[in-house]
Amino acid sequence: MPGSELLTFDEIALITEIFASLGVRKLRLTGGEPLLRSHLPTLIERLTKIDGIEDIGLTTNGLLLKQYAESLRNAGLRRVNVSLDALDPQLFGRINGRGIEPSRIVDSIEYARQAGLKIKVNMVVEKGLNEQEILPMAEFFKERGITLCFIEFMDVGNDNGWSLKWVVTKQEIYQILSTRYELEPLESHYFGEVAQRYRYKDGSSEIGFITSVSESFCSTCTRARLSSEGKLYTCLFASDGFDLRSMLRSGADKSQLTSAVRSVWEARSDRYSDERTEQTARTRNKINMSYIGG
Repeated sequence: MPGSELLTFDEIALITEIFASLGVRKLRLTGGEPLLRSHLPTLIERLTKIDGIEDIGLTTNGLLLKQYAESLRNAGLRRVNVSLDALDPQLFGRINGRGIEPSRIVDSIEYARQAGLKIKVNMVVEKGLNEQEILPMAEFFKERGITLCFIEFMDVGNDNGWSLKWVVTKQEIYQILSTRYELEPLESHYFGEVAQRYRYKDGSSEIGFITSVSESFCSTCTRARLSSEGKLYTCLFASDGFDLRSMLRSGADKSQLTSAVRSVWEARSDRYSDERTEQTARTRNKINMSYIGG
């Protein structure tokens, strides 16, 4: 994408101010890979100063985390989610398609922790691919006191070969974990929290589950998504977004932008996860996760 099509930091900050005025308190920078964006710490520093914003997180594949951890922390970032789907080197290299070994990601995680960032790890579980990694991943991050979140394999976009038969459900993952560990449920931190949280009974750390397929949470969804070129989406499985960039660059003022955001949000009717079937998953055109974010 040409740089001129990306929202500038000024535009991102302005849109964030609008969302904050409407009640948004938490931001997450995702992608794609957000650490590829030049001068990202500068953006984070600006966003932390916006009145009403209380928390900023970032989701990354971890490859550049070691390089940027200290500058991210100094800019005001406190929380990072790192994607890691296996500890087996050959399997992880096959999953990422580049032969990158998990040790590189683990080293980055440890470095970021030493820099003062709170880390969570996200693992997408796909049947026939990496479910054998559930217990090794749980043990590895439990010993380090790092929360591990298991994510059901979702049909985000139309090119990841999704089928219901490849989904390992939360209940199946829980049963595998229960062969070794005792778990107890935890209360949600806030209304609309996506992850179902559990704690190891020995108190060593937590795990989470994202259950978009087996136990949908459309009715409590409070998340909006803004793409890198300024389209507003009200669902992870959306087909189309509302073009805020065009409004911005055609001279719309803050009041007009606020009204547009409010209208889009109040008119939303997204219930894709509630309505998903094998047929709709294959035939409905959806934005890829690399574009819309997690």
